Amino acid sequence: MSRKQQSERKVKKQMVLPDAYVIIFAILILAAILTYIIPAGTFERETAENGISVIIPDSYERVDQASTSIIEVFTSIQEGMIGGAGLIFLVLTIGGSFAVIEKTGAIDSLIMRTIAKTKNKEWVLIIIVAALFSVFGGLGIIANAVIAFIPIGIILARAMKMDAIVGVAIIYLGAYSGFAIGFLDPMTTGFAQQIAQLPLFSGIGYRIIIYITIVASTIAYILWYANRVKKDPERSILGSNRFPKNDDKDMDEVSSTLTTKHKLVLGLLIVGIGIYVYGVFNLEWAINEMAGIFIIIAIGTAIIDRMGANKLVEVFINGSKSVIYGALIIGMARSIVVVLENGLVLDTIVQGMANAMGSFSSVTGAIVMFIGNGLFNLIVSSGSGQAAIVMPIMTPLADIMEIPRQVAVQAYAMGDGFTNIITPLSGVLMANLAIAGIPWIKWIKFAIPLVLIWYVIGTIYLVIGVLMNWGPM
Repeated sequence: MSRKQQSERKVKKQMVLPDAYVIIFAILILAAILTYIIPAGTFERETAENGISVIIPDSYERVDQASTSIIEVFTSIQEGMIGGAGLIFLVLTIGGSFAVIEKTGAIDSLIMRTIAKTKNKEWVLIIIVAALFSVFGGLGIIANAVIAFIPIGIILARAMKMDAIVGVAIIYLGAYSGFAIGFLDPMTTGFAQQIAQLPLFSGIGYRIIIYITIVASTIAYILWYANRVKKDPERSILGSNRFPKNDDKDMDEVSSTLTTKHKLVLGLLIVGIGIYVYGVFNLEWAINEMAGIFIIIAIGTAIIDRMGANKLVEVFINGSKSVIYGALIIGMARSIVVVLENGLVLDTIVQGMANAMGSFSSVTGAIVMFIGNGLFNLIVSSGSGQAAIVMPIMTPLADIMEIPRQVAVQAYAMGDGFTNIITPLSGVLMANLAIAGIPWIKWIKFAIPLVLIWYVIGTIYLVIGVLMNWGPM
């Protein structure tokens, strides 16, 4: 082997990025080490009206160290898989169901028909879809459910000759730009306001102004990147392989004609999702019911397509196989929280945040609350779970620092929401990336600038909120 070949081989070896599982396992080891360094401690808890366990302020006390053993590091992975089973199987079910739907060609034809009607106006389509999903996100009805729509986003981006990052961004960032503000989300804003003893969804006027600004900046960022890739595909962050999954599919060969069969399949999909949305609002449905709805949709689609039972199983299983990487990573990410909870260090981290915040003024205190919640969300990416942990502490702190409680609620909501789109411990994010075949490292390169933009906007609005004494409205 020549010196030049050896040099090229060395460069290629250096360019290999760590797999998401490798990154998460490294964080798991770090979490286990922290259980030996961070003192163990707990808060007393009480059960809220919605059944979630909430911290009692000023009840923190040190307890005996509960450091994680070597065997517990590995058993935590199993515990994480069990704890995340609902979401894991939802991803597998959606992967299989969409494979059945896509087999009929209905979604492809619908998207090509839409592209044809908006010829040279793809940007209008991006704006409409992202804005629509942002409303769903703001209402809190699509946080986990966004996974179901990622395949549609990928097909849409492929039809517009962009890349998989655009496909994920249109759906996921559209939804989470709304979710991060949560102007009418009962599980984040509503729950946090309940803990802060504020009227439900009070302050919605100012919150909607924040929502509009965040969504507008998100859509502008997506359009900027999409336009860059459209003009020069080589500038895609994903490089030459712009669609790591299904890149061999030529959308130009897909017919834009919607047959009767296509219309029936799409109608079934819309009705199924509509029934689920109704169930969320009226029957307290969650991810298990969503998985059941998608199984019904898959079976109904197979009947319409006259696919046959054996073919249905084959297509469904192959679809589930294609997303198993993302499904299992949900449990892997959850294992880190398992280690920190079993090691009794999460409450100590919260107490440390409270101690650090206590010495700041009202304006700087609001900003520190915002940043602190964002950092804490890198560990605990559950919106309602984080509210139950931090809001009982932040509420009295806000009073001490003369920060309006509405500001404290919004600092939590944005801190929780903004870092959701970059933390590898978010099962939803990792599942979305796995479905699209996007490496987490590549996604971070795309998403970090947007998170910084969000933080600048969020900081400005929080400062204004403190200065105008934002109270119940």
